Amino acid sequence: MSEPAAPDKKRRASARAGSATVPRATPSIGPAPAVESQRRANRGPRARAAAVPPVDSHAMVANQPAGAVLITGIVGRMGILLARKLHREGPVVGIDRRRFDGKPEDVVHHQIDLRRSKTRDIFRAGGIRAVVHLGVMHNPRESDKTHHEWNVAGFQKLLEYLSQYHVPKLVVLSSASLYGPSPDNPQFLTEEAPLLGAQDFSQIRDLVDVDISAQSFFWKHPEVETVILRPCHILGRVRNAPSNYIRMERPLTVLGFDPMLQFIHERDVVEALALALRPSVRGIFNLRGPGELPLSRVVRTLGKRSIAVPGPLMKGMLRSLWSSRAASFPTPELDHLRYVCMVDDTRARQELGFVPKYNIQQTLNAPFSER
Repeated sequence: MSEPAAPDKKRRASARAGSATVPRATPSIGPAPAVESQRRANRGPRARAAAVPPVDSHAMVANQPAGAVLITGIVGRMGILLARKLHREGPVVGIDRRRFDGKPEDVVHHQIDLRRSKTRDIFRAGGIRAVVHLGVMHNPRESDKTHHEWNVAGFQKLLEYLSQYHVPKLVVLSSASLYGPSPDNPQFLTEEAPLLGAQDFSQIRDLVDVDISAQSFFWKHPEVETVILRPCHILGRVRNAPSNYIRMERPLTVLGFDPMLQFIHERDVVEALALALRPSVRGIFNLRGPGELPLSRVVRTLGKRSIAVPGPLMKGMLRSLWSSRAASFPTPELDHLRYVCMVDDTRARQELGFVPKYNIQQTLNAPFSER
């Protein structure tokens, strides 16, 4: 496939040059960067009185355990793994509108929509020491409106409750894919790189908005230890594009392209989430797995044979397969099969203390795991 036109390159360069400085593990002293418009502040006696509403004696969470970690999206694959890890160390509370089959007995699950007013009651009851936000929808088959209402509007409500009820910790699971694969990318992207993934993949624009909102919250509320994790391609029993691609019997590749790729095991991501909950940890951290491999080597390691398709034909083929539901790899993910999007994880290793436990073979086999 031909190289992007010159205006695209200028647009990318301009966006990179104008990107805001992202929060490091220790925020600098001085005015916060303008990541988003200032949210209405609570000022005056009337607003202060409204900031802490009276506790409803009939609230559904009257006996909520103290010192609990609240996990949004707890019934998703990552939420289940994290809950099973954390409930041995302390109380865990979950929010998810899906039913939690096989839930540990000591985990409290509220089967509600995060956007509903009952979520406020959970925070109002107190006792929450940290929130881990995993309740993000990334289903390319859903409409842009549904994505925005669920991801952006829901997250804004969550941030309001965190501030209003003085929760001291927020951990957000974002993604390194938000940087965007590009022929202009350096070999390794640091946390300061701009989030350009939505330029050619509009359906993840709301995920970029969530990440940027978390950055803004970091600066506006220094009393809250905010952590944003951006892992590379997660592999496991999760139903995401990278795992779906690995499960393909004959993976499709783009003729003439063999990009270097990074993968991380889902259980290593859970370990990083647990590390992020430690006191005094704050900032943005890229998460890298056990190493890098070219796409051709990934296919060989899995014992499979790929089907190389010329670039101009690949997009139409994927679009047809996606429309007929014969494939679960969305067309906009195509650039990940052509261009590099790898991250530098120096900060996570030095400041978070994160080192992946699973080797490359175990990580590539994770989508086929039985547990």
